Amino acid sequence: MTAPVTESGRAVMSVDVEEWFQVENLKPVIDRRSWNRQSSRVERNVDRLLELMAGHDVRSTWFILGWVAERRPGLVRRIADAGHEVASHGYDHDLLDDLSPESFRADVQRSKDLLEEIAGAAVTGYRAPSFSIKEWALPILRDVGFEYDSSYFPTVGHDRYGRLDGLATQAPVAEVLPGLFEIRISSLSVGSVFLPWGGGGYFRLLPYSLFRAGARRIQRSGRPYVFYIHPWEIDPEQPRPAGLRPVSRFRHYVGLERCEARLARLVADFDWITMRDLLEHEHTTATAREATT
Repeated sequence: MTAPVTESGRAVMSVDVEEWFQVENLKPVIDRRSWNRQSSRVERNVDRLLELMAGHDVRSTWFILGWVAERRPGLVRRIADAGHEVASHGYDHDLLDDLSPESFRADVQRSKDLLEEIAGAAVTGYRAPSFSIKEWALPILRDVGFEYDSSYFPTVGHDRYGRLDGLATQAPVAEVLPGLFEIRISSLSVGSVFLPWGGGGYFRLLPYSLFRAGARRIQRSGRPYVFYIHPWEIDPEQPRPAGLRPVSRFRHYVGLERCEARLARLVADFDWITMRDLLEHEHTTATAREATT
């Protein structure tokens, strides 16, 4: 892998757009064949997030699942029309561990083509479902036409997170292949350990003041702070199917009742940009550095 791009202390807002019933934690109790029969809640939650962000002039990147986009094209258009970046979350929300290279290529190509047709703009960013990125997927992403991936989460062990073996854990933005960049999700270094600090259950569980302090610390180190949220995380009224293992139930439902209020504080406490903004800033900074050396 090539050397990291110049770092900066900016804040990047991202949203992974999927239905509540497509989450990996619920997979054991909700059969994929039932997805079309489940109650859709993604549109109301996306609209609430758009409203919240508009109130604070937030620009953000939305990694949209192709399955959702195909059934809710108006949702994609509203996101694009609001000035946000449309990016890909794949089509079927399959973990990369469950896909062959050939099926992965078909999945991301289908998603990219669909999103570009709906949004009327190039889609250059990708995020793997459950951050399950794999080394073998990177050349495929580049071949399909993506310019960056944002799936790498260098942190303490998780049973779903993928790994990029050659990527320096200290590089928040790195060129992993010629023409393809990796924008990692934020982690907080405590000694030699990296703690998840980019969102999800950690954001819903930890005291807000502590979470914000960690994000500020990341920024003060000169690194960009990269945050993610899902629309279902601001929806405490979503169904709660029976039969979940306790750990899965905890991961999915912890803190849902307070997430929207916390998110409202977070969007007000930072100045937010898109993944594309960050990447273009890093390109400009790197070019300027090369010109002076």
